[in-house]
Amino acid sequence: MAKVLEFLVLVLSVLICGDAVIFKPISDSHRSAALELFNPTHGSSLEETYEALRTFEVLGIEKQPDLRAATCASVVDTLSSPSALKDLFQALRVNGLLNCELKKKTFAGIVPRLKDAVKSASSLLDYYYSVGSLVLIKGLNSDVDVHLESADSVFRAIKALSQSDGRWRYSSNNPESSTYAAGIALESLAGVISLASSEIDQSLISMVKNDISKLLDGLEKYDDGAYYFDEKLVDAHGHQGPLSASSAVVRGITAFAAVSAENLNLPGEKILGLARFLLGVGVPGNVKDLYYQIEALASLENNRVSIPLILSLPTSVLSLTRKDQLKVNVNTILGAAAPSLTIKLRQIFSSGSKDSSVIDQDLKFDHKNAVHYLDALPKDIDVGSYIFTFEIVLHDSEHKMIYATGGRTKVPIYVTGVIKVDNAEISVLDSDLGNVETRKKLDLAGENSISLSANHLQKLRLSFQLTSPLGHALKPHQAFLKLRHESKVEHIFVVGNSGIQFEIILDFLGLVEKFFYLSGRYDIQLTVGDAVMENSFFQPLGSVELDLPEPPEKAARPPPQAVDPSLRFGPKAEIAHIFRAPEKKPPTNLSYAFLALVLLPFIGFLVGLLRLGVNLKNFPTSSAPATSAILFHLAIAAVLSLYLLFWLKLNLFTTLKALGFLGVFLLFVGHRTLSHLASTSAKLKSA
Repeated sequence: MAKVLEFLVLVLSVLICGDAVIFKPISDSHRSAALELFNPTHGSSLEETYEALRTFEVLGIEKQPDLRAATCASVVDTLSSPSALKDLFQALRVNGLLNCELKKKTFAGIVPRLKDAVKSASSLLDYYYSVGSLVLIKGLNSDVDVHLESADSVFRAIKALSQSDGRWRYSSNNPESSTYAAGIALESLAGVISLASSEIDQSLISMVKNDISKLLDGLEKYDDGAYYFDEKLVDAHGHQGPLSASSAVVRGITAFAAVSAENLNLPGEKILGLARFLLGVGVPGNVKDLYYQIEALASLENNRVSIPLILSLPTSVLSLTRKDQLKVNVNTILGAAAPSLTIKLRQIFSSGSKDSSVIDQDLKFDHKNAVHYLDALPKDIDVGSYIFTFEIVLHDSEHKMIYATGGRTKVPIYVTGVIKVDNAEISVLDSDLGNVETRKKLDLAGENSISLSANHLQKLRLSFQLTSPLGHALKPHQAFLKLRHESKVEHIFVVGNSGIQFEIILDFLGLVEKFFYLSGRYDIQLTVGDAVMENSFFQPLGSVELDLPEPPEKAARPPPQAVDPSLRFGPKAEIAHIFRAPEKKPPTNLSYAFLALVLLPFIGFLVGLLRLGVNLKNFPTSSAPATSAILFHLAIAAVLSLYLLFWLKLNLFTTLKALGFLGVFLLFVGHRTLSHLASTSAKLKSA
């Protein structure tokens, strides 16, 4: 039943409160995901290493101790060799986190190259990597001159790639514009401002501010107040989507605002909406998206535009039975403490109703636990789903220029309680007059084991009442009556209601076809459940013995029942093998006697050879024929030995394989030997 309740809570949150979502700051779930997804090793690229280290730094995760030595060696090697601009940029970013031991001449050697790259840059990425590298060196080593003498011209060159809608192109040769490119363009412009040897023309700054306003005008909005940039593009920087594009713009805007002398005057609602989108993503499932999310949130945590404040609830389910307090937290997006403020409960909307209760009540603040709370819910709050509307009021007027609260925030709240179940009974009625023939009282809070009997001319009636803690009617999401035949055929019926009264009448005369004319015992089960009902139940009530007529010839048959997988694929019964008892061996003397009889023909063969006068006079005497003759006899002996081994331990396949090789060899040397003997005999006859 718990799984059912979890599912119902999910349905409620999606269908009823689609425009009210709880956004929560970064939590331990993100830290666990970072440790699982990021695994920087000695073979990782510097870009992957930086993304892992930066994510660990923002989330407060300790860096791996065995990573520094190998990574710093790679950083030194990259900075000391003529590497590509992107590799230099990534190496400097990693060095900014690890503080590798680098000599001053290392920076002095690459700064002129980076300045030349800025002058000869032909694309936005060239500016991004070269200017970004100079900014990183400026932060690491103040002894090296990284200032740009012609900062205005560099600024104008980057600005020339902007479009009328606030987006940027990657190069003048590429007509396609990108929101992601706008983000890295703003970062590059911020770097140019920080590297400028003299103040940038304010008219250029104003033009960029106008571009940022146009860029924010293209934001898409969800019903929950989250803003995002909808971009589905494959460009020079890879595949870009809403998360990467929104992250890039956030980083670019906050970087530009940090170095701009003027206030950008951006709407705090949209900055807060971007933060809500980044938090609403949850925990991304890949390393790139997780890095984009964390890096953008870190940029918003402390910026000169607007610092978003996130209102969240430790729990969105309150129990009337336990008299739970309503508790509310307000933090920054990374979970830091918020400034002094008050949370006001403005309105409460009931699900399925447009009417609202105007509350206008301040929540108290618990300084020890840093949580705002309401002592008790309003007296007219009954079980159900609600939308609470809160408003954050900052105490210090100066904080209104620093923090973004987003006005009123809607939060879904589920109020649960124990539902009173009364007047439960089950009856068998006469089909014609509706008279009660059998009536049984039920205790739906306890155990029931009623036994009824009925025929096809009768009816079965079940009725009960459900009352909320305040005496109101409750219509649960689940109210089912199930009848299960002894052959496991099930029938489920929805129990209807009128106010607090729930009733269902089963007319067996009209259900005989649905019941497949199956007479016999039917188990009765009642299910009543709801997400706000703490005492939901799945209650066996007993059984009813049905006497239905015989089925006609063309009546539908019950569907085949599913086979229990444990019976079909489970372990089979153990098979006990009974081996035949070994036969009794003959006496040892008899075995030896049989062996002597077997060897007797061989002895007779040897005696016969001697009587025939067998000799070795014709054995070849020259070296080559003699060798063939010896090998011929040895091959014959090997074949006989193979037969012996086959008898003792070898199998048929091994024996045939070996016999094949020996047979070929025996044929070869035998042919040579017999050819020599035939030649010798022919010479003797001719002589």
